[in-house]
Amino acid sequence: MIITGDDPEYIAFVKARLRDQFLMTDLGPLRYFLGIEVSSTSNGFYISQEKYIQDLLARAALGDERTVETPMELNVKLQLTDGDPLSDPTRYRHLVGSLVYLAVTRPDISYPVHILSQFVSAPTTVHYSHLLRVLRYLRGTITRRLFFPRSSSLQLQCYSDATWASDPSDRRSLSAYFVFLGGSLIVWKTKKQTAVFRLSVEAELRAMALLTAEVTWLRWLLADFGVSITTPSLVLSDSTGAISVARYPVKHELTKHIGIDAFYTRAQV
Repeated sequence: MIITGDDPEYIAFVKARLRDQFLMTDLGPLRYFLGIEVSSTSNGFYISQEKYIQDLLARAALGDERTVETPMELNVKLQLTDGDPLSDPTRYRHLVGSLVYLAVTRPDISYPVHILSQFVSAPTTVHYSHLLRVLRYLRGTITRRLFFPRSSSLQLQCYSDATWASDPSDRRSLSAYFVFLGGSLIVWKTKKQTAVFRLSVEAELRAMALLTAEVTWLRWLLADFGVSITTPSLVLSDSTGAISVARYPVKHELTKHIGIDAFYTRAQV
């Protein structure tokens, strides 16, 4: 159990009441919890899973000491039919499942883990080779950590992007976004979209709408925590078409069929 707050006296009171009711041990300041390491400095907090990665690499038993600069090669399009089926897919599933949990503190592997997890039902030798590349990348970047500064603004800044028709098996697009609270990265996500779109601006707009819903919820959550947000949250996208449609939903007749997302984003703005 983690107890957190800004009132040390009340935290001590809660601990005392819990000890009266349950057999428990106070482990002191948070340092390690469910594979997540937390270190505190005068400037802020660092969160990592270095020991978890070490254990993962030991279980993977890689046959070499190589490292790579990126978790996945550029423009890789994996398919179900690539390579030969693995005789025992258990190892692949186990490693991918471990990577899913590791992505809790490693946003840099969010995309490749999303791709590799789509093949857990029938992995092949090609999929496994890409999985090993992610592990070699982690070996070379094992000390990377997330930093949460103590002194930071409480304003949300958000980034949205999408890949259009990037999945060769069904031509569905990917939505991706991440959200900063001041200088702290607090939310990131990669998700396949539920429909096939004929225009890239549709995919970008869907990603923007997904992010807008996330930001709306985060503003509510911060309000529940007593954080007053009086200024708009900045949502950034590299798609001029999606931005244009979000501002002017009836800009062109070709965008009428995606009016719902356009009006939703516009309403939140």
